[in-house]
Amino acid sequence: MKVLGIVGWSGSGKTTLLVAVLPLLRAAGVSVSTIKHAHHGFDMDLPGKDSHRHRLAGAHEVVVASSRRWALLHEVVGPEPDLPDLLARMAPVDLVLVEGFKSHPYPKLEVFRPILGKPSLWDHEPEVVAVASDSTPDIGKRTLLPLNQPDTIATWIRTHVVTDIAPGS
Repeated sequence: MKVLGIVGWSGSGKTTLLVAVLPLLRAAGVSVSTIKHAHHGFDMDLPGKDSHRHRLAGAHEVVVASSRRWALLHEVVGPEPDLPDLLARMAPVDLVLVEGFKSHPYPKLEVFRPILGKPSLWDHEPEVVAVASDSTPDIGKRTLLPLNQPDTIATWIRTHVVTDIAPGS
């Protein structure tokens, strides 16, 4: 599986870009999954639902399944799982888009908005291979992509990251 990180500071538009690019990739025949890192605890389970009650009763893992989707809730005991461990649990696809995990070594696309007043990540993250921005910063030899043109970014992802899928297929 190919992996591309979508990284940047909070409020830069990572999720907005990801959800704009994902359907364009799918329409081009690329199978895509995502991983989203949360810096804080989260809960997908609703209090009072049976699965929530199972988890609270001490289940290490709870699978919730229906005819439309299934989810695995896994309680973490010990250190947070790293990206390779999570990728190993996923079904094979052409591409996994990762939002977050910015310190892990994998190719990354940085979403950069100078108006946020935050420093760039590409200066100290050598895995940043491209920058999507609403300005024209000096990013050296990296590819500069127009942030507000998700079709251009999706084409770049298809041709430079998912190279085994023919462009336009």
